[in-house]
Order: sequence, then C-alpha cells, then structure tokens
Amino acid sequence: MWLAFWRPRNRFSLEELSRLTDQLQKVQIVNEVNQDLVIEALRSIAEIVTYGDQNDPTFFDFFMEKQVMGEFARILKVSKTLAVALQILQTVSIMIQNLRSERALYHIFSTEHVNYLITYPFDFRNEELLSYYISFLRAISGKLTKSTVPLLMKTENNEVVSFPLYIEAIQLAFHEESMVRIAVRAVTLNVYHVGDECVNRYVISTPMADYFSNLITYFRRRCITLDERVSESVKNPTPESNSSILAAVDEIEDSLYYFSDAISSGIPDLGKVIAEKMLQLLIFPLLFPSLRTDPTNGAQISATTSLYLFCCIVRILKIKNLANTIAVALLCLLEAFTPRSEVKQNGNIFGHSFTQENHSLDKDAVDAKADNQLLKITVPTSPSSSQIHSAEDFSLQHNCSGPHLALR
Repeated sequence: MWLAFWRPRNRFSLEELSRLTDQLQKVQIVNEVNQDLVIEALRSIAEIVTYGDQNDPTFFDFFMEKQVMGEFARILKVSKTLAVALQILQTVSIMIQNLRSERALYHIFSTEHVNYLITYPFDFRNEELLSYYISFLRAISGKLTKSTVPLLMKTENNEVVSFPLYIEAIQLAFHEESMVRIAVRAVTLNVYHVGDECVNRYVISTPMADYFSNLITYFRRRCITLDERVSESVKNPTPESNSSILAAVDEIEDSLYYFSDAISSGIPDLGKVIAEKMLQLLIFPLLFPSLRTDPTNGAQISATTSLYLFCCIVRILKIKNLANTIAVALLCLLEAFTPRSEVKQNGNIFGHSFTQENHSLDKDAVDAKADNQLLKITVPTSPSSSQIHSAEDFSLQHNCSGPHLALR
C-alpha cells in the first residue's frame, strides 16, 4: 500500500498533462516567487504534447479541449519576469518544430494565439529574448504550406491585408547582429517558397515591395564599405585589413545569393522588381558613375570595385534583362546618356529611358559607317534563369551614335 502511495508519477501521461494544465489555469500573476513553477509546467507540457503527437492522439485532443495555447498567451500577459517570456517562446517553438500531425499544426495555427505571440511587444534590447523570438519565427516559417499559411494571415477580396509573420520578420532585416539578419532571410525565403498566389501578390505589392528597396539600399552601403576597406588596405596593408575585405566580400555575395534564392522561388515579377530597384538604387547612381574618365564626376567608389560588383551581380543573379541592360550601358559611351525616371514607349529598360546629351560623339569611339547597323546584345543565361525571366533581347540601333537610340 505504501509503495503504491510513493510510486512516481508517469511524466508522459494524460493525467500529468491534466495536472500541469490545472496548475497553469490557477496562476493569476507570475513573479519571482512562482516563476520556477510556471517555467517547469510550460517545459513539461511541451514535452508531453510532443510525445503524445507521436504516440497517442488523445493527448492533443486534451490540449485542444483545454485551449492550452490560450493559457500560454494569458500567462505571458500576467507575467512580470523575463524568464517566463523566454520559456513561452521556447515551448511553442519546440512544439511547432516537433509536431508531425497536420491536424495538430492546423489547430495551433488556426487560433489567434500564434499571431498574438508574433506581435507581442517584447523588449528586444535583451539579446537572449531576441534570439528566442527569431527562432520562434523561423520555426513557424518552416511549417508553412499552402494549407497552413492562410491561417496566419487576413484577407479581403482574395487579397492579403495582414501577415504578421512576414511583417515582423522584415522589421528585423537590418539588425546589427548578423545571425538575426540570416534568420530573417530564412523566414522570408520560406514564405516566398510556399507558392500561395495571395502571398505572391502581397510581397511585391506596395508598400511591401519597399522591403526590397531597403535591402538594395543596405546592399549599396555594404558596397561603399568594401571600397573604403580596399582603399585603406592599399594605403596601409595589414593582415587585419585583408580579413575585413574578405568579410565584406562574403557579406556582399551572401546578399546577392539571397536575392537569387528569392527570385528562384517562382514569385511572378519578383525578378523584375529586384532588377528595377537594382538599376534605380545601385547601378545607375553608384556603379556607372565610377567608370567615367572625368575625375570630377563625384563617384563614390573606385572603378575596380564597380567592375567587381558588376561581375558578381551578373554571375550570381542571372537575370537576363538586367545583364543585357548592363552590357548595353557598358558598350555605349556613358557620357552620352542620362537615366530618366519616366518610361517611354520603345525606349525603356525596367522603367529607365536614355536621352542623348550629345549628338556628335567622338568618331574615334563610334564608327560613323555603322549608323545603319543594328547591334544586338545577348547575354547567355542558364535554362532555369531564362525560364523565370523570359523577355526579348535588347537591341541598340545606330550603334549608340544616331539620334534614334532605342532599347527594346
């Protein structure tokens, strides 16, 4: 009889899950006095629910019946300690990562409690809390499918009006901590690869497309930083300066590979959006001016850095139209053309048209006998790239010298 009384509880039982749930429901406020008890209950519930998902479906039936996700949200509201907030994020992350049943995931995502946790105003000045939060977002994004993603967003007339997971993630895209930036990119790529038509339209719509503008602006600053480090290394070469250059190169190439992965996700027009913003924010204002021979052109980086960046952009992005645009501009005399914001029929490349500033170009640079010829620029791309970005090749009439310059 006494042996039965002292028999230890079965940690992975429905009775234990019921006991822990009752324990949470009785908590009215969480402070330093009872936080250890609450943390242990949260941790144990995650373990039991994960075990039940793989062994006994009645465990998750109980979890749904008692609305335990709602209890997690309530505990966060009444908590006064950081440790409990950390444990709630960890508990939900563990459950989402390890649940195999589509029914279980559907239930967790179908409640508003996940979006509540996503949008909760955590104090990210605490690095540990930020780390747990970004892992939480990454765990959710890893389980996105065409059937689960609608549960995390709101739509009106078949258009997305709110998608907290994506919105909160991109707000951390330019965090000073590199691991946070990497995690945000993983979250966004998981969103892009879902293949949901509503999501596809949403991420390239206004103002969501500003995310790509901000990315390229951030990328532009990294390009300037690389040039500064190269210049400093030339003046004062040290092992540290070489390491800093390699780190800058790695960051630049990682950013371009991220753009490439986003384009390959299959979202219609995403490649065009990225190419347009590359031209508007990086290539025309920063890279091309550095290639002019006029030393007073106000170039912000060296010609060597610009040529390196051109090579990286063409090699990694593999956007046919963007490569053709760069090739056309490089083969023409840059002083003869200026980018204009308005788009004209039969004279535009991704929203840029070119106006001739000087009709009498140097005959040494342009052969007048070729006025009636047509120069066609074709940049070979991989089969996958050409399928994603199918467009006509650009043709340059009158060899860049006549009054009728047309890019089509």
